[in-house]
Amino acid sequence: MPRVVTLTLPMQEAIKRNTFLSEKNKLLGFIRHRVSNEAEAEDILQDVFVQFVAGFESIESVDRVTSWLYSVARNKIIDRYRRDAARPQLADLEGISRQDEDVPLTLQEILPDLGNTPDAAYLRDVIWDEIMDALDELPEDQRQIFVWNELEERSFREIAEETGVSINTLLSRKRYAIQSLRKRLQAFYEDLR
Repeated sequence: MPRVVTLTLPMQEAIKRNTFLSEKNKLLGFIRHRVSNEAEAEDILQDVFVQFVAGFESIESVDRVTSWLYSVARNKIIDRYRRDAARPQLADLEGISRQDEDVPLTLQEILPDLGNTPDAAYLRDVIWDEIMDALDELPEDQRQIFVWNELEERSFREIAEETGVSINTLLSRKRYAIQSLRKRLQAFYEDLR
């Protein structure tokens, strides 16, 4: 039977400090990869470590601190995306014709309307986890335009001016991202049946 060791307050403080120093850069890189805004990534990192300090005693084992930190970071990122997606969003198509009228161009067009029951809330959480995994698998340019336009609500015109990439190229990248997400979500929905 494993021996349970009670950590003194100075030991706990040392573990917290050492964990922060050893994990902050890797964790920030993890967050930055999923959030395009540097300030937002740093805010999420700070939230993770505030939760770490506040909930240190709830962590089952010191050996699991790193996985706990990444789990909290992932949840904070998902919460941010959920918060942003809860606002009605319109595609910024100002005078731009779509090449494939039948292909959705926004996330809202491919998400089901689930209602407001506890089961629906759980399913929304599961869907967001699936979306996060799918975003991680997209090519960087597609993921980036999707995040900028859908989650940060930046217009195609604004992104084109900032990046120097044409609006048509940005639209194509977003369309490919939405198609990939839609395909992934369709397979996911079929697995749920």
